[in-house]
Amino acid sequence: MIDTQLLISGVIFGLSLGSIYFLLAIGLSLCFGLMRIISLDQLLYYSFGAYMAYTVGLATGSFWFGVAAGTVVAGLISFIVERLIFRRIYERDPTFSMITSFGLLIGGIGVIKFFWGVVPRPVEVPTVIQVDVFGTAVPVYRLIVIGFAIVVYVGIWLFLHRTIVGKAIRAAIENVEHVEGLGINVSRLFTITFVIAGALSGLAGGLHAPLIMVDPMMGLETMAFVFMIVIIGGLGSIKGTLISALIVGQVVSVGSIIYAPMAQMAPFVMMLLVLLVRPTGLYGSPLYKR
Repeated sequence: MIDTQLLISGVIFGLSLGSIYFLLAIGLSLCFGLMRIISLDQLLYYSFGAYMAYTVGLATGSFWFGVAAGTVVAGLISFIVERLIFRRIYERDPTFSMITSFGLLIGGIGVIKFFWGVVPRPVEVPTVIQVDVFGTAVPVYRLIVIGFAIVVYVGIWLFLHRTIVGKAIRAAIENVEHVEGLGINVSRLFTITFVIAGALSGLAGGLHAPLIMVDPMMGLETMAFVFMIVIIGGLGSIKGTLISALIVGQVVSVGSIIYAPMAQMAPFVMMLLVLLVRPTGLYGSPLYKR
């Protein structure tokens, strides 16, 4: 029998972990949905966001200023990468973009090691306040992380459904040729989407930094889970990415309470079961069927 307080703590931990995964995975999902590229370099922007939160937070004494700096820097780096590299390979096979972005990720890890070294760095939690949730003390910071994910999801939904640019992006995800035929600058849509994805990855890294040790390999360490989330939710689906991220977060968290090895094994089993029933993911479009 699982202790109630332990279970509540596990659920909150799972929600906060799922929130981080959502902020990171949404970039990969959007990039494939619109540009048909597999952007593994989003994991690099995640790492840069974490290191900027560490560096700027240490220099200014403000963790939140560090998170903001990490988000901006990640967005700026993603803009440069999109302009110099990805713009040249959009017409290539998705496998080519995956190899290219993986090369960027490995090269970026080398840059991180050059500037920050290989020793993991701790980031102080901005608040140690705890609140009572059904008789269980829960760290406020984890609730803040969950709140960030909710705000981002609502913001992206409003952007895609209530703005002209967002509606153009949604239309381009379904059919790029039709959008080009309307005289819309699709290249600019690609850039906007890529920068948003990079900035959100940087935000994920900054928010995750106090919950882990900031490490050069942190992006690679999350790669498997991010891939699972995107596949389970359905490529290009915002709603699917959120739901699958929260599910994977709970499976990892609660699974580790029930039986520790389950935390690593169960998400893969869940992905296989989902793909057997729905090969395009929970909310994937039939467009992606092969």
